Amino acid sequence: MSKPTPFHLAIPVQNLQVCRAFYRDVLGCEEGRFSDKWVDFNFFGHQFVIHEADIIKNNKASNSVDGHQVPVPHFGVILDWNDWEQLSKKLQTQNIDFIIKPYIRFKGEVGEQATMFFSDPEGNALEFKSFKDMSQVFAR
Repeated sequence: MSKPTPFHLAIPVQNLQVCRAFYRDVLGCEEGRFSDKWVDFNFFGHQFVIHEADIIKNNKASNSVDGHQVPVPHFGVILDWNDWEQLSKKLQTQNIDFIIKPYIRFKGEVGEQATMFFSDPEGNALEFKSFKDMSQVFAR
């Protein structure tokens, strides 16, 4: 497997300023280029853009995983274990309303991972996760 390269993701938001503050101030993403209709962010080493647009959000699909309803669609990143723990603590002190609170899956097994789900101010679902052993990200 080759070394991962940064991905690019652009999503629509209705309130650019509220979402801009969330990604910048809550998640700590550094801003890049911007205009009055969009903002680029360094999303943990990836290029992430929010575009102000008129949107209708009515997709509330989910799949059951470990007894939790995992929202579909969702996006996020895989962090180093210590970085995941720090972000988890930070979000809890900021009273983030978790869709799925931080927890450990497959404890002591192949693919042991930490995960948490929450939404941005527009309802876009995010998952942040970490693997105890990063070589097991795709392990079965």
